[in-house]
Amino acid sequence: ISLISSHKSKPYRALHMSTYCSLPAKRPPSRKLAGKHRLAGTKLNVTRAHAARSAITNTAKAVASQVADETSTSSAIFNSKSVAAVILGGGAGTRLYPLTKSRAKPAVPIGGAYRLIDVPMSNCLNSGISKMYILTQFNSVSLNRHLARTYNFGNGIMYGGSGFVEVLAATQTPGLGGKEWFQGTADAVRQYSWLFEDIKNKDVQDIVILSGDHLYRMDYMAFVAKHREVNADITIGCLPIDEERASDFGLMKIENTGRITEFAEKPKGPALTAMVVDTSILGLSEDEAKASPYIASMGIYVFKKSALLNFLNFEYPKDNDFGGEIIPKAAADGYHVQAYLFNDYWEDIGTIKSFFEANLALAKNPPQFEFYDARAPIYTSPRFLPPAKVEKCHVKDAIISHGCSLADCSVEDAIIGLRSQIGRGCKIMHAMIIGADFYETDEQKAAIVEAGGVPVGIGEGCTITNAIIDKNARIGKNCIISNAAGVEELEDEENGVYIRSGIVTILRNATIPDGTII
Repeated sequence: ISLISSHKSKPYRALHMSTYCSLPAKRPPSRKLAGKHRLAGTKLNVTRAHAARSAITNTAKAVASQVADETSTSSAIFNSKSVAAVILGGGAGTRLYPLTKSRAKPAVPIGGAYRLIDVPMSNCLNSGISKMYILTQFNSVSLNRHLARTYNFGNGIMYGGSGFVEVLAATQTPGLGGKEWFQGTADAVRQYSWLFEDIKNKDVQDIVILSGDHLYRMDYMAFVAKHREVNADITIGCLPIDEERASDFGLMKIENTGRITEFAEKPKGPALTAMVVDTSILGLSEDEAKASPYIASMGIYVFKKSALLNFLNFEYPKDNDFGGEIIPKAAADGYHVQAYLFNDYWEDIGTIKSFFEANLALAKNPPQFEFYDARAPIYTSPRFLPPAKVEKCHVKDAIISHGCSLADCSVEDAIIGLRSQIGRGCKIMHAMIIGADFYETDEQKAAIVEAGGVPVGIGEGCTITNAIIDKNARIGKNCIISNAAGVEELEDEENGVYIRSGIVTILRNATIPDGTII
């Protein structure tokens, strides 16, 4: 095999040498042998020669197949090298507050052990895209730390020396309005658009623009392939939507080729009816098309690099948003804007309610989305924590992350995050415990209690339902957190409590004294 790999120009000669050298040496038959003994020896030699020829033929076929596979793989690698991804870190995350009080939206924990940014990052890696920029502006410290720990390519050697993950932090740059921060999605990309003309991006032909707060699994290279197949300037990821949810999204109309001709932002009444399209054009069956007669934007795009630079710097230099300004104007001005159907699980984690429901849905059986898929796993930071310890507990439809300790408690319809400590007699139902960044020793816990404090975790005898407990929160013994009064909105940051859409959130690092009822 080593001869084959080092003499690719003459594989058959290399194979012959390799096979010949591997045959054991055999002395010629003795002249004294006669009759059937000599014939038997001749038959043995013929069989050995036949086996050798068969081995040569089979190995040659295997090598030819391997060469073909390598050629195909090389082509795929080249195609992925011609694509760069830009992941938008999002705005201030006001709809996810207080989870975004001290972290950027993409850094918000999800699924017990992951962060939202892990979704687009893993989709890129699983798609073969190794050139990634992450644009950040608000509370980006924990996001930057997570990216540095998790997606460190070193010198990029695993991607032929060209792979990288770079965080592009917001800076005040001279603009039309003077020195400004990022003014929107398009403006964020515009302020760093010079990077796409840099020498290390000379092979890049297309730019994938992604959001850092969506939950889904997608092959971005299939997305890019469709974009290139129709020679589009912009391709938009689209979802088929039923009439009930259609008015919550930006909708589009398409021609029979899938080219987008019209946009409408959250239309209602007659304006909504006017946006009905035949979604079978994009690949849905007849029944699926009847059930979902609208297409909505996912907020992810593929741009030709040349078109993107033209739009940002020359055609629409004053427009700061892709979805609301640049893309509709480009379609109206005759540029080719194409729809690409994504008919699978997708969730926008933009509000406390959607975040809470999407997390709890992960624990259902079967779940609509799973973080682990052998073919396309979602990656995250390696933490080297011990397995969860569960002692005399009732657990149903729950995810319990590594490093947790649960004793004599009940957990149903819940997410229990990293290093969570759940005391005896607790009842956790329809809740999300995000976990902790550290452990406290028994000595430290005893000292905290003696000083009148509360250790990190959930104290004994607590009942928690319809609630999110943020990281490092200290919940005292015999507390009830359930919002039994049905309060829809409440801001009490001083005491570490926030209620949005009826869901109670205990703030990060907050302390809830023993016996508290919320």
